Amino acid sequence: MELVKPFRALRPYPAYAALVAAPPYDVLTEEEARAYARGNPLCFLRVEKSEIDFPPEECPDEKAIFARARENLLYLRDEKIFFQDSTPLYYLYGQQLGEHKQYGIMALANTQAYEAGIIKRHELTRTDKEEERTKHVEEVGAHTGPVFLIYKNTGALDHLLARIIASSPEYLFTSPDRVIHRVWKIWERHDIEEINNFFSSLDALYIADGHHRAAAAAAVARKRPGDKEAAYFLAALFPHNQLNIMAYNRLVRDLNGLTEEEFLSSLRPFFQIDRDYNARIPRRLHEFGLYLSGRWFRLTATSEIIDQTDPILSLDVSILQERILGPLLGIINPRTDERIEFVGGIRGPEVLEKSVDSGEFKAAFSLYPVSITDLMTIADQGKIMPPKSTWFEPKLLSGLFVHLLG
Repeated sequence: MELVKPFRALRPYPAYAALVAAPPYDVLTEEEARAYARGNPLCFLRVEKSEIDFPPEECPDEKAIFARARENLLYLRDEKIFFQDSTPLYYLYGQQLGEHKQYGIMALANTQAYEAGIIKRHELTRTDKEEERTKHVEEVGAHTGPVFLIYKNTGALDHLLARIIASSPEYLFTSPDRVIHRVWKIWERHDIEEINNFFSSLDALYIADGHHRAAAAAAVARKRPGDKEAAYFLAALFPHNQLNIMAYNRLVRDLNGLTEEEFLSSLRPFFQIDRDYNARIPRRLHEFGLYLSGRWFRLTATSEIIDQTDPILSLDVSILQERILGPLLGIINPRTDERIEFVGGIRGPEVLEKSVDSGEFKAAFSLYPVSITDLMTIADQGKIMPPKSTWFEPKLLSGLFVHLLG
């Protein structure tokens, strides 16, 4: 089965790339998206999150929102902001945040490989979010945001990619979050064949981010069996040894009727508690930060509660859920419980402190990140991580590549 293939990207002319490119639709609230796109009619959030084009008080229905998204995409094409390459290509997408660099191959991935479990997931999807993105793809007629995929790096492509990286990129700009973005075309036939051969030799790919996009793409493919383009979805494929996983931290609104002392006392059978935890962010596995009433505590899990035989239960997100959030705080289903919020690790401990100090939340938990090895092991076993287990940084920008359906 063909895992990936090159494609004719609809993409911005280099002069417009920085203006068009935008964060993924699902990492910004509507208010944040409005602020990000304000004053920039070319911002791709107007395609990916087109409700921001309507006044906040208007509350348009989905049909109007998706129709506007399509209009905005066609505007970018018709006004010569975007163009489509004449032949199928691969593209190399490089990102640099500080000293961290990562390089992914932009391609189309096979929905049949996803359905067959060859493109492996580690998270469940929410039906409402999957349906929303399915409608977006159908109405806009395109995959507008890439699925972030991981491949196990054997070194087979290192020489080819190093040669391309040494050349001048077609896109080069810095986004507002200080990430440097570079894009190169991979157009020579022998390079395309080498990439084809490499990916055809792999047993699996892994979804890092974009589970709802992948599920939506598969749903669209099932609805459009004659559309050869709909059989594939937009993907960015990064080697496992270049990626940076950060923790996905937690905020809780209350202590489920417990006083602070009662809550801390309930933790003592399972955790060593150290006060005045100046590091705030855990430095090792099975260590947690707790921010409560303006003070940080370090919680270190005792060996008795760590199940080393189970790759899911031994995760820190599982320990937090099974020992604290569920039994003590009554947060049984973190996917739907409104008493919990999730904060990507890139936002730092200051955001956790500010949220608790404001009175909106009662406590915050900082975690140690899940490893790439754990993610792939769990996916290989067909198991599912707890929700919001991983936060990848830097995020892939939307708007640099679009895959049009038939």
